[in-house]
Amino acid sequence: MTGNSVNRRGFLRKGAFVAAAAGLNLALPPWARGGLASSLEGMRPQLGNIFDLNVDQALCTIDGREGAGVLVNGQLPAPLLRWREGDTVTMRVTNNLASDTSIHWHGILLPFQMDGVPRVTFPGIKPGETFVYEFPLQQAGTYWYHSHSGLQEQRGHYGPLIIDPKGSDPDSVEREYVVLLSDWTFEDPHRVFAKLKKMSDNYNFQQRTVGEFYRDSRTRGLKNTFDERLMWGEMRMNAADIADVTGSTYTYLINGHGPQDNWTGLFSPGERVRLRFINASAMSIFNVRIPGLPLNVVQADGLPVNPVEVDEFQIGIAETFDVVVEPKNQAYTLMAESNDRYGYARGTLSPQEGLSADIPQLRPRPTLTMKDMAMDHGEMNHVAMNHKPMGHGEMNHASMDHEQMDHGKTDAMEMDHSAMNHGGMDHAAMGHEPNNAGSTQEHKHAKGPGVVGLAMNPVNRLGERPLGLEDVAHRVLVYTDLQSREKNPDSRSPQRELELHLTSNMERYMWSFDGLKFSEVDEPITLYKDERVRLTMVNDTMMPHPIHLHGMFFDVVTNDGDFKPRKHTIVVKPGEKMSVDITADAVGDWAFHCHLLYHMHAGMMRVVSVVDRPKLA
Repeated sequence: MTGNSVNRRGFLRKGAFVAAAAGLNLALPPWARGGLASSLEGMRPQLGNIFDLNVDQALCTIDGREGAGVLVNGQLPAPLLRWREGDTVTMRVTNNLASDTSIHWHGILLPFQMDGVPRVTFPGIKPGETFVYEFPLQQAGTYWYHSHSGLQEQRGHYGPLIIDPKGSDPDSVEREYVVLLSDWTFEDPHRVFAKLKKMSDNYNFQQRTVGEFYRDSRTRGLKNTFDERLMWGEMRMNAADIADVTGSTYTYLINGHGPQDNWTGLFSPGERVRLRFINASAMSIFNVRIPGLPLNVVQADGLPVNPVEVDEFQIGIAETFDVVVEPKNQAYTLMAESNDRYGYARGTLSPQEGLSADIPQLRPRPTLTMKDMAMDHGEMNHVAMNHKPMGHGEMNHASMDHEQMDHGKTDAMEMDHSAMNHGGMDHAAMGHEPNNAGSTQEHKHAKGPGVVGLAMNPVNRLGERPLGLEDVAHRVLVYTDLQSREKNPDSRSPQRELELHLTSNMERYMWSFDGLKFSEVDEPITLYKDERVRLTMVNDTMMPHPIHLHGMFFDVVTNDGDFKPRKHTIVVKPGEKMSVDITADAVGDWAFHCHLLYHMHAGMMRVVSVVDRPKLA
């Protein structure tokens, strides 16, 4: 980060300074050692219990081009804070902007008044004011922090955060690096949002082509290919709509460095290296691999998991994964490819400065499938998608109660489920049955202008590889590979179940939960202190959504055991129905939202209130 200081390339040319810094680097303990790029560009950890953080407008240089950012202490990313479990930390945050700001400590367990969400947990930090955050540290692991005000996060207001365990670290290695991934645009973020509202695929220049049509016709047959294209067109959906904001405006960064900068982490032959991956992007999901080097995943969202060796993993926005690698005496390319294959962030792991490895070519752009539409090819007849009234032979009679259904309104092409009498449907047959026989399920079917349709056949996809990685020959991490290294702290069965729909009108760029944007919701989602609740999420949209709950971890329901992976953020795939179990052990108001920044800005957010259970009279 240059800020008001010297350009990074000029910085690296200061030979004497580099030599001195390298000598100092060798004197650091293993966990604090870094290569030249990270050591000289603001990624040295700041240690202690009291920190002064100043939020300013400042210039930064990305791949040789200068732009304006909202930065903490003049750095991109913000300073790396290193805390210790059991300590109490104090952060004095001063706002030097002309508008309000805030800092949310992502994934940190703390009093809700310290969570840093304006209009939910505190008023925000006014221009010229200093707000003091203070809280004890109840956990260890890899986390991060960022603004929760407006679109400041897109402009660089984010930074890494590590909490060392108060005892020995079972994942201790000879060297480690923070690898903070992010996306940067030289456009004003509000202009980006305005463009999306006018045309949701404004940044997508990877539309399907005539050449693809002929290619698919050869492999799938002309009629099937034509029918499939017709179906997408009639629903006004785009099978190539993978990401809202793409490499047409984004530069993808590692620790504030663009691909041309080539962030480099040095190691000595024979060392084990721990890479703490953090996805601090506004809108970008990355597929991460280091060709020729197996990745041993040891932590997810800051919490230890049983080690699992893979060759590639997808990291959703706001997720963190700790990976241990054992590089040989050669250079490796660290490749973080955007999930729409429009661009990449890249760096190098190397035994010495100046070396690099081949950069893999971007792989072909994937396309969405019937499964991403939550449709079952075996049950959906293409004729039923052709603006004709649905015939009885084209309906799944087993899944519907015909006595209560208004058949005059079942125009399949409109995909408007609000036209059906849902009260008369057999929800168990439609996949809406409670996941726990002893729980009480609460849910509402979404409808309104913010909902173009509901998933007809949502399924659990936790064990599926992400889009575009289904057929790669190497090992790919899926959520069902993750198993908590420690027994879940609460093994009770859920006492009740809530169902929440992830909804959208993509054409109008409307994003919501249960068809209502944040400003339209009068009541929070209420949980009672210490109750065990199963939250089932149904993604009725065509996009993956990284869903984040503040203040609490949740257990991802991958099995019936006591070692479910515990996370604070999870990517819900298109057409997916999945569940997490929550122990409501943190009284207060907590934000719950999609971590795609422009989706949250558009309204895909709620408040979860944990309150004491009312006493019986």
